[in-house]
Amino acid sequence: MPELPEHVASNRAYWNELADEYAPDGLAKWASEEPVWGIFEVPESQLRVLPEDVEGLETIELGCGTGYVSAWLARRAARPTGIDNSEAQLETARELQGRFGIEFPLLHGNAEAVPLADASFDLAISEYGASIWCDPYEWIREAARLLRPGGQLIFMVNGILAMLCDPDEGEDAPAGERLVRPLFGMHRMTWSDGPPSVEFHLPHGELIALLRSCGLQVEELLEVRPPADAATRYPHITLEWARQWPCEEVWKARKTAK
Repeated sequence: MPELPEHVASNRAYWNELADEYAPDGLAKWASEEPVWGIFEVPESQLRVLPEDVEGLETIELGCGTGYVSAWLARRAARPTGIDNSEAQLETARELQGRFGIEFPLLHGNAEAVPLADASFDLAISEYGASIWCDPYEWIREAARLLRPGGQLIFMVNGILAMLCDPDEGEDAPAGERLVRPLFGMHRMTWSDGPPSVEFHLPHGELIALLRSCGLQVEELLEVRPPADAATRYPHITLEWARQWPCEEVWKARKTAK
C-alpha cells in the first residue's frame, strides 16, 4: 500500500480523535427530514444545494464523515457511495446505517486517490470533507476523473473572506472586520490551536482556473447567508458577521461533455 501524503496522514489522526465529538451531529442530520447545510444549518429549501431530481444517479461523497449527505441522497432514490479518511468516522456512519435502515457502500481511503474506475458517477459532492481537508489540486482532479461527461461536482467550503479575517487566536476568537492574512499565495493552512491538521483554501480566481483545467465548467457559486434566527455551535463565526459577509460558499460545476 502506498504511503499516505503527510497532510492526509495528519488529518486521518485528527479526525479519528474527533470522531466521537461529531457523532451526535451525525445522528441529528441523519434524522433530519430536510437537509441542512453548513455551520448555521441553512435548510435545503432556502439554499438549493442538491439537484432537484437525483433519482437513479450514481453519487460519490468525497470525505463523507458520518455519511449524512449520502443518506439524504439515498432517501431521494440516488445510489450513493461514500469515502472517508477516518476509520472512526466510518464506524459511526455504519452504526447510523443500521439504525436508520439505509445502506450504501462506505470506503476507507484517501479522496485524493479513490480506488474506483473512471467515469463511474453522475454526481460528486463534498460538504467540508475533501473540499477543505484534501489538496484541491489533487481531489478536484480526482472528482473530475470519477465523473461521467455531463456529471456535476458540488462542494461546500469556508468563505474566502472568513479565511482572510480569521485571527487564529484559538477556537473562541471569531473572525473580525480586518484582513489578517494575504489572499495571494493561499493554499495550505494550519491552525495554532488543537491537534495537528491541515486545511486547503484557494482564492476564487485560482479555484476557477483549476476547475476549468480539469474539464469542469462553473455553473453557480452560492454565497451562504444564514437566516436572521440561525444559530451555530462554532465560535469562529458570529451570526452578525455571517449576515454581512459569506462565511461559506457552495460551488457547482459540470464536467464538459465530450
